[in-house]
Amino acid sequence: MTANHHATDETLMRFAAGTLAAGPAIVVEAHLAQCTACRARVGEYQALGGALLEDASPTSLSATALSDVLALIEAEEAVDAPATRPLAPLEIDGVLLPEALRGCDIGRWRWIGPGMKMSRVEVPHDPDANLILLKVGPGRALPDHGHVGTEFTFIVSGSYTDRFGTFRPGDLAEMDEDVEHQPIVDQDDECVCLAAMEGKMRFKGMIGRMLQPIFGI
Repeated sequence: MTANHHATDETLMRFAAGTLAAGPAIVVEAHLAQCTACRARVGEYQALGGALLEDASPTSLSATALSDVLALIEAEEAVDAPATRPLAPLEIDGVLLPEALRGCDIGRWRWIGPGMKMSRVEVPHDPDANLILLKVGPGRALPDHGHVGTEFTFIVSGSYTDRFGTFRPGDLAEMDEDVEHQPIVDQDDECVCLAAMEGKMRFKGMIGRMLQPIFGI
């Protein structure tokens, strides 16, 4: 699968450096699994970071540094040891979900408006992560909205169109606070998206303002 919409270089750099918040990092990880171009960019940034570390001035280590690191490696290997059986695919209502969600607690679908449902995703290592699955029916339009902070959206299935083009499975939509848009799901099928916000959505119009407390984002 070839993605047509990608993460920005700034976001890929933050992901490579480990400074991207948990919710957006999961969305970006889902995209990376589908996008060889963005994976290559992340690899370049990680290599650059490694080169910078090599050029940094050395610092003194404690006497137990080596044994501490070995103990951490052994603990991680114990956690990451392969299961005796292959892991079952993640899915919801027959829709395969990204492996990036493995280990997350995926809530039940909640009705949030005509033709729209939302499932909140709990991230174990960051309870405050603002991460959701959104399911919108064919031909339905989300309320016109903007953002306080950046919104990251990965298309799991189906497709939608806004003024920036058509977004299909594997694509990543990254919208900052200067953007206002109204995604409209294409007529062929419902659209399921994985979305994370660094801030909050800013809805326009009466219906949008009614949805604001329901989204809680």
